[in-house]
Amino acid sequence: MKSIGTFTWLLLCIWTVCSCKDAPKKVVKQATVAFEKEGTLSIFKQNTDSIITHFDIEIADNDYETQTGLMYRNSMEQQQGMLFIFPNEAMHSFYMKNTQFPLDLIYIKEDLTIASFQENAEPFNENGLSSKVPVKYVFEVNAGLVQKWQLALGDKVEFKKL
Repeated sequence: MKSIGTFTWLLLCIWTVCSCKDAPKKVVKQATVAFEKEGTLSIFKQNTDSIITHFDIEIADNDYETQTGLMYRNSMEQQQGMLFIFPNEAMHSFYMKNTQFPLDLIYIKEDLTIASFQENAEPFNENGLSSKVPVKYVFEVNAGLVQKWQLALGDKVEFKKL
């Protein structure tokens, strides 16, 4: 009887050691979020018809889309951007939580003139990036484009939904 107890105790020890081993870690794959063209946007020099640049855009115009924005994406093509459309002109603040690449944020008034910028927003940074003035639209593009095109306050934006 004593040997059966020892044998049972030995099996219990082996079972405990084996069950405490690290289980294989699950790898959770996240679906890639692909760009979906929903419109076009052009930027013009103020007081002229001189076009500065042209973009294919995605449009964020509901709560889910405006809260998610470009999060969980690895990159964006140079002539692509995301236009956020809000119901009213107001102060808006953005952050880069779960955004994996740097962006320039272009804040646009209801009259479609550029009101302010936040250049080279740092990936994953959760600090607020304020519009500084009331705006109705925010246009996110790859970092460095505001400087490359020498955009200025007062430059004009036009967009068209598909």
